[in-house]
Amino acid sequence: MVSKLRTLIAYLSYSGNTKETADMIAERLEDDGMTVDRHQIGIDSPVIASQYDLIFIGTFTWEMGATPDEVKDFILEIGYKPDNVAVFGTGDTQFGGDDLFCKAVVKLAKFYGSKWPGLKVEQSPRGSQGPIVENWLEGVLHDVKRPA
Repeated sequence: MVSKLRTLIAYLSYSGNTKETADMIAERLEDDGMTVDRHQIGIDSPVIASQYDLIFIGTFTWEMGATPDEVKDFILEIGYKPDNVAVFGTGDTQFGGDDLFCKAVVKLAKFYGSKWPGLKVEQSPRGSQGPIVENWLEGVLHDVKRPA
């Protein structure tokens, strides 16, 4: 069991799919005894990123592969590039195919130099997507330095 790890899950969700993925991640982290703070990008007050051992950023992909402006503003609010960021997002391959599918996730993971590949969820994390979320999260948690 992982304990004392303080995590932030910051996400932007219009359709509810990214929020649902954030909730799934939060539930697992809480079950493992971690402290989880949730932050709705564009709605909640700014956060102090340096207070967290692990930061998850969740987004959808906008207009032909773009990162939503609210997520860009959140990145500017942080003011630096933490080295403990894992990125997840939801998308739909019917809009732009594989080339644009969750492109914002790819861009953010690259921007942060994330240690983990971005998690791409087709629409909702329910059903067959659930194990994909769980496997990705296992990989992230395996690599995280746990405080004593």
